[in-house]
Amino acid sequence: MKLLEIAVFNIESAIAAEKAGADRIELCENPFDGGTTPSYGTLKTIRERIRIPIFPIIRPRGGDFLYSDTEFEVMKADLQMVKELGFSGAVIGLLHKDGTIDTERTKELVHIASNMQLTFHRAFDRCKNPLQALEDIIQTGCARILTSGQKPNVNDAKDLIKTLVEKTANRIIILPGSGVRSEGLPKLVSETGANEFHSSARTELPSNMDFVVPTMQETLTNTFVNTEEVKKMKKILS
Repeated sequence: MKLLEIAVFNIESAIAAEKAGADRIELCENPFDGGTTPSYGTLKTIRERIRIPIFPIIRPRGGDFLYSDTEFEVMKADLQMVKELGFSGAVIGLLHKDGTIDTERTKELVHIASNMQLTFHRAFDRCKNPLQALEDIIQTGCARILTSGQKPNVNDAKDLIKTLVEKTANRIIILPGSGVRSEGLPKLVSETGANEFHSSARTELPSNMDFVVPTMQETLTNTFVNTEEVKKMKKILS
């Protein structure tokens, strides 16, 4: 059985993704920043309502993955909070200025996480040498790497994904993501050898507000999950 992880950006999307058949959720906020650490209220409420595994992202801001000492203190505190709330995993990613993996800080987060699984996210796609980075991340103790194969769309990087899967020798899980949709999923499965797949299945819903102020010139939408797309992908993987 292959696994489908769905990235969501709010609690209603998480509930919908679980009902649609997602096996695991990556929980973020602020989609237009690429995902940042969810609020305490979101974390606590979702932990009480969702039964499938939930991996919150630990990312204090958008932008790059080169963090100051103060930002790293925030990450450690957030990861400790996530651990205390009883989550089974979390998502992290840290780089050095030269594009290498920040292994020492990653190891420190793995130590804080203890028996939680940590996914090293798509900071991997900004590293200098992906094959060396693979080995560096393995030795930190992370459980998996989320990657699009250093391309904006993972469907354009199937060769590198396959190479990464082969190089792991079952030492870590390679989780292809970015551009994963039902139409391309069968080839992604057959041509990479991966067993877990990541998708946001993102859609934008219009606001339910009856009243708007025309002079504000706003188009208020809500980032949500396309549940029919989740069902299609789950059917393919099953």
